[in-house]
Amino acid sequence: MIKAGDRIPSVPTKLVDQNGISDTTSDAVLGIGRVVFFGVPGAFTPTCDTSHLPGFVTNVKKLAALGVTRIVCGAVNDHHVVKAWAERSDALGKVDFLADGDALLADAMGLSKLIAGMGKRFARFAMIIEAGMVKDVFVQDVAGVTVSGAPAVLMTLEARQPVSA
Repeated sequence: MIKAGDRIPSVPTKLVDQNGISDTTSDAVLGIGRVVFFGVPGAFTPTCDTSHLPGFVTNVKKLAALGVTRIVCGAVNDHHVVKAWAERSDALGKVDFLADGDALLADAMGLSKLIAGMGKRFARFAMIIEAGMVKDVFVQDVAGVTVSGAPAVLMTLEARQPVSA
């Protein structure tokens, strides 16, 4: 499994953002600036749709104030499904999406898992990446969105802020 200190792997993927859908690589999207990348088991799935994605959409300004230059959501779904979810969630322009339809990125990061009835998916996680280097990884081992949600990422970033004298 990917860990702090590792570089983001370079695998082909589809970027879904406010400009549409484009072919890219994971390192081209995740390797510049301070990026919060979170992965969900699936677009439109209950917890991903009602808790995980909305938490990051709601906290875009707070994350930007802490130096985050890009928020990216990864899902092992085709780019058409990811685009429909991004549009319906009113997330475009706030969060970019990587559609990892063949789970190449999920596998390369060691964050893929088999989910009954859904096949191979991303494990639920979040990470903080700086200049292509993983700084923190938060993998959700239990149901729900606790360690991998926006509040946990915010707390980590806030703890890194210089203390005022």
